[in-house]
Amino acid sequence: MAAVIETDALVVGAGPAGLFLVFELGLLGIAAHLVDVQDQAGGQCIALYADKPIYDIPAVPLCTGRELTHQLLRQISPFSPVFHFGQQVGTLERQPDGRWQVETETDGRLCQQFLTRTLLIAAGVGAFVPKQLKVEGLAAFVGRQLFYQTSPAGALAQQRVVVVGGEDAAVMNALALAESGADQAQSVTLLHRRDVFEASAADLARLAALRAAGIIQVQVGQITGIQTAGGRLSAVLVSTPDQATLTLPLDMLLVCQGISPKLGPLTHWGLAMERKQLCVSPATFATSEPSIFAVGDVITYPGKKKLIVCGFHEATLAAFAAARLIQPEQSEVLQYTSSSALLQQRLGIRSGA
Repeated sequence: MAAVIETDALVVGAGPAGLFLVFELGLLGIAAHLVDVQDQAGGQCIALYADKPIYDIPAVPLCTGRELTHQLLRQISPFSPVFHFGQQVGTLERQPDGRWQVETETDGRLCQQFLTRTLLIAAGVGAFVPKQLKVEGLAAFVGRQLFYQTSPAGALAQQRVVVVGGEDAAVMNALALAESGADQAQSVTLLHRRDVFEASAADLARLAALRAAGIIQVQVGQITGIQTAGGRLSAVLVSTPDQATLTLPLDMLLVCQGISPKLGPLTHWGLAMERKQLCVSPATFATSEPSIFAVGDVITYPGKKKLIVCGFHEATLAAFAAARLIQPEQSEVLQYTSSSALLQQRLGIRSGA
């Protein structure tokens, strides 16, 4: 585990509300660290509708989830936030000096520890985690021979790989592993419960060509068991639509069955909740614990609407409330980016530009 990171503000969740929190904190002179279980920023915008149209962002008639994420990242770049991707917040504990000790984990293992003066939760509908295979004995191979959604660079090269799934990620991974390159696998089998795949027309055409050439094998069925040899995963047992069971040898198993949101450890932190949402004050977006704030789809209050634009408003008020705790000596006179030399300096805008 890396050394403990001390910070004034730790943001949990890198969706639109979390990214705009970083922006508003930055305008107030507060640097932030940001944790997200995904391997990139964007939250639901990337996970669920990266290329789908969004029509209700103020002054932006049309953008995709990917484009919105890109613009938000560009907007916060002057403040150099520190991202910690692939980590889920686990435990939370108040320290004698009033700060919060926050520990993150990856694949169930302790990853990073933070000491933060304020904690700002923008977890959306929950951490988007891969849907896992529920097969007895399989979990023991996670991180060694079993990977979900992605794998470390080079881990599957020259291996017999079985890719599980029928959507974009499964097809794209199978194609990448089958085609020539440094990460090319020895063999690739794409396993799905039906011989129907959801991907772009171009990727489906590539898949059909590689199947016809015998470079990618497609197996229809579902994994019902495993075989091991010498402490390693050696094969999976597949139940086929005709009620047969076949043995599929492998070296590596890559599961791409999509992702689903889970609130996870957040529900055990003792924060007031209602119907799996955090209760907050709409004036400050403070939770039931001092110096913990929450915004976005993870919260509830009278009149709450689950809209991105509402998350931006909530992030603004939460940032100001956090700043009052972090910088109690600072003036609360409201400044405007159009006229404040200080805010323009923080934004990296040259005088007269």
